Amino acid sequence: MNRLIFQVNVGNFAPAYYQVCKESVEKYCKKYNIDHEILTEPVLKIRPRNSKRSENAVERLGYLPIYEKENAFSADRLAKYDQICIIDSDIFIRDCAPNIFDELDDDVVFAGVIEQSLPNTPQYFQKILGYSQAQYGSLINKVPSWPRSTKYGIDFYNMGLMLFSNKIQTYLNGETPEQFIRRKEFEGFVNGEGSWRWSTDQTLLNYWVRSTKMPVKNLDWRWNALFKGVRDEVLKDSYFIHFFLSNNLPQKGAEIPRIVQDLDRASEVKYGHR
Repeated sequence: MNRLIFQVNVGNFAPAYYQVCKESVEKYCKKYNIDHEILTEPVLKIRPRNSKRSENAVERLGYLPIYEKENAFSADRLAKYDQICIIDSDIFIRDCAPNIFDELDDDVVFAGVIEQSLPNTPQYFQKILGYSQAQYGSLINKVPSWPRSTKYGIDFYNMGLMLFSNKIQTYLNGETPEQFIRRKEFEGFVNGEGSWRWSTDQTLLNYWVRSTKMPVKNLDWRWNALFKGVRDEVLKDSYFIHFFLSNNLPQKGAEIPRIVQDLDRASEVKYGHR
């Protein structure tokens, strides 16, 4: 079984804590005999065709770097690897983490963590409720089977971690990564229309997964524990810690090495959701 962990770090943006997270992934891959690839040069360079995003979002690099993650859908990688996991560069893997690829059952194409399934703080649950409606509310009529609840809103996967088998090729319809992103049905996501103005690839991918009805598995929250999204006291039970919105940390992420060394003191870190 050939397996790959794929990461992206393009645009000459590499805060110091990325190295700490990168080293944790390298150690993990070595432990479980997993190939590890970090894309450092952009390939797709996706630009909106009719941008509704801020000028800085597009012109800072001349393209939207988040869509470089979809290079993992290339035919050569899917031919070489049976299973692939895309992991954001701000995810730290703890030494206690089992092999995530053991979670991918034979009949599953895609697996991820539903944000509503995390042991979140009350504050973050409220944020999710508003976010899910803004991002996915207009899509529900197109996908009536999309799971939702009155309490927590419309289910969505946090795409900072994506686990899938090469069977995903069936749902790519023979397209290259660029052709996939450039589908007409995805144009509004890429352009950043309406509430998607600040969206990443997460909205596009959630819509794709749900609309195709590919076989999915909801992973345990421990595989994508959002720092300061989940309650501080549960971090010690996590496998992967996702330092999303790291710029909200007092030291802009520089304190991450200290945090992962002493999770019992996570409550001392002040952090705000903007």
